[in-house]
Amino acid sequence: MRRTSFSDMSCSIARCLEQVGDGWTLLIIREAFFGTRRFGEFQSHLGIAPNVLTARLQSLVQHGILQVMAESENGRVLDYRLTDKGRDLFPIIIAMLQWGDRHAPAPDGPPVKIVDRDSGRPIAAMQVTSDDGRALQARDVRVRPT
Repeated sequence: MRRTSFSDMSCSIARCLEQVGDGWTLLIIREAFFGTRRFGEFQSHLGIAPNVLTARLQSLVQHGILQVMAESENGRVLDYRLTDKGRDLFPIIIAMLQWGDRHAPAPDGPPVKIVDRDSGRPIAAMQVTSDDGRALQARDVRVRPT
């Protein structure tokens, strides 16, 4: 079943969902951030059907979120890498991970911990800040048309 397209909506959230709003798509992006590169690796890490994985990878490439790199001489082994556009999804993936750890925790606690590569220290909780650095909650902002 084809879902409703949001591509013609002027809402930024809807247009984002058009490209990355599918659960499998977000999990593929998560895996790419965690270092997964090859089709078989995505499939084994996610337990996703090959046809579904193929469709989602093609969509991510088409939208410029992943790029395909041929890794073998004959080009049959492909490597999928995040583009700059794909790497810009990092805060979204981290925010979702932190939200899930807090509001939908696994029975044995968080399955992974995200740490600073240099120090090994855990990263801080994601937060929205004003342009002067103050932490903001939903009640502290309002929507204003441009």
